[in-house]
Amino acid sequence: MSKEIPTISLIVSTYNWPAALEKCIQSIFKQTHLPDEILIADDGSGDATQETIKQLKKDSPIPIVHVWHPDNGFRLSAIRNKAIVQAQYDYIIQIDGDIIIDKEFIKDHLALSQKDTFLCGSRVLLSQAYSAQLLNQPAIEKLNKLKFPLGSVLNSLRIPFLSKIMADRYKKNKPRALRGCNMSFWKKDLINVNGYNESIQGWGSEDAELAIRLINNGIKKRFLKFGAIAYHIFHKENNKENLPENETILFTSNRDNLRWIANGIKKTKLFY
Repeated sequence: MSKEIPTISLIVSTYNWPAALEKCIQSIFKQTHLPDEILIADDGSGDATQETIKQLKKDSPIPIVHVWHPDNGFRLSAIRNKAIVQAQYDYIIQIDGDIIIDKEFIKDHLALSQKDTFLCGSRVLLSQAYSAQLLNQPAIEKLNKLKFPLGSVLNSLRIPFLSKIMADRYKKNKPRALRGCNMSFWKKDLINVNGYNESIQGWGSEDAELAIRLINNGIKKRFLKFGAIAYHIFHKENNKENLPENETILFTSNRDNLRWIANGIKKTKLFY
């Protein structure tokens, strides 16, 4: 019996970097397995991003939904929750708008998707010089692996049979070892833990805290190694001044075996 292929909502988070977002969305258009919709989770970007999205909608073979809220600081958890609520399909794949994805990225997520599990993958860190070169190109046909930093080469290898072998072995006992720019979940599993914790603001810990609650609720973490290749466009590090407070929230969720938080999806206006 062949595996049933779920319908897919692809969530792309962004904030005021339309050049990177354009390259990200263009890489989605080239997927061997297209998602059923793209939701751009926009944390308050201005007019330049709005105009880029309008053009991308014209070029897109699939629906693009722009989910926006006003700029009131780094509120990634809140805008992702809004996008999760609006997602129409069963399976959610999540990336950031500064990521270029390999053409088999969605196919690789689907290959390892299973009931009662979520997936997280790695990323290839692109250099500042190579990132600038890519952003200046009108279109990206193929990335040059000779320009990857040595430490990222392993993350650039796509080996499907090894990916299946490693899925339940790689970083098995490290629930915090994950990247929010390369994850996927069943929508119902996110709803059952009330989505992202909106008390986490500023950079850091929101993905790990969500993962802890999913695991506490019986959802198993699987790791996408040698598959779902994602290339991260260089940018300066985000402000980490909120990290100590966010880490405290994460510690509490882990210590108290939390499966649900009050300040999550059900506090969004879309539920009133």
